[in-house]
Amino acid sequence: MTTTIDNEHKTFNVPNLRFPEFEGEWEEHGLSEFLDFKNGLNPKPEKFGKGIKFISVMDILNNTIITYDSIKACVDANNKEIDNYSVKMGDLLFQRSSETLEDVGRANVYMDEKPAIFGGFVIRGKKKGEYNPLFFKNLLETPFSRRKIIPMGAGAQHFNIGQEGLSKVKLYFAPINEQNKIAKILSLLDDRISTQNKIIEDLKKLKSAIIEIEYSSKTKTSSHIGDFIVQTSKRNKDNAIRTVLSVSNRQGFIQQSEQFENRCVASDDTSNYKIVERNDFAFNPARINVGSIARLITFEKGIVSPMYICFRTKDYATPEYLDYFFESKLFFTEIQKRLEGSVRQCLSYESLCNIPFPLLAIEVQQRIGKQLFTLAQKIKLETDFLEILHKQKQHLLRQMFI
Repeated sequence: MTTTIDNEHKTFNVPNLRFPEFEGEWEEHGLSEFLDFKNGLNPKPEKFGKGIKFISVMDILNNTIITYDSIKACVDANNKEIDNYSVKMGDLLFQRSSETLEDVGRANVYMDEKPAIFGGFVIRGKKKGEYNPLFFKNLLETPFSRRKIIPMGAGAQHFNIGQEGLSKVKLYFAPINEQNKIAKILSLLDDRISTQNKIIEDLKKLKSAIIEIEYSSKTKTSSHIGDFIVQTSKRNKDNAIRTVLSVSNRQGFIQQSEQFENRCVASDDTSNYKIVERNDFAFNPARINVGSIARLITFEKGIVSPMYICFRTKDYATPEYLDYFFESKLFFTEIQKRLEGSVRQCLSYESLCNIPFPLLAIEVQQRIGKQLFTLAQKIKLETDFLEILHKQKQHLLRQMFI
């Protein structure tokens, strides 16, 4: 159980949200009081692939905590290198270099007894003071901490942070008993987030497996996509429709202002733009190789740039069945065979029409489409819940720390 601090009677240097059994101010300490900093090892390329586990920047960024089994790389290191660059339980690891300033100095913690070493794009904070490692790791994720660390980064194309910069950072630390309790509750939330990620991953694997089975060219009589679709090119005369859409390879149809960060790149005169209606498809010929093809389901009607190719299904093909075919490996493989151009590879409408397409009775198409739609909705539901968990974590990071 936690309590919220009354701002009118708030003691300085305490968090807004606190367990009731704790009182007194948190103390400000420099990171160098708890950690000895050191840059990592830069092995030659031929040294990789065998040997001791080797912590890289990706291990820092892609894991809730770093464990021996979560480390991807290994390197052939001698005894002196292992002694100099060893990482032990409770050590902190910092990202030295980043392409964006807001990511410089991201940190994680090593929580394993097995030996590992760390790479040259990483700074190790070797544990020398008393702290709860999980509390420290979460402290470094808080908005206040990030505001302290980010200004220490410098650079032009890449932003870098050094041992000296990290040594200058001062943060507020709770007493060790309070650290332990905060770490425990946040660890439980992290475990739930990890479980939720696994649920979503398994559902996506199930969906992909069903798609590959249902659209297998070995088990179906194949026709061609062109037998099932008709091209559309109705124009937005008199600029009657104002909803300008784009196709994203991740989100499908979205408003153009969302894709271009609140900027609408369409001209004032959109009379030449193509009209798309619910269940119509559109793709950018130069971006279909990265998955920029989608069915309109989030809007009743909109317009897209004249460069898009638009089409809809004929009466004897369901739009849902065709839509999920576009997620299959078979479709992606067939695209690669038909791309044209040297610098920007494009897929023409004629080439799309020539792609083999599994021919099924309309009732079977409807069954497959319904099954996959239900699974897609389940994935969305679980993904939305994951977002809630992340927001809850961010709220606690803001309120339970200074």
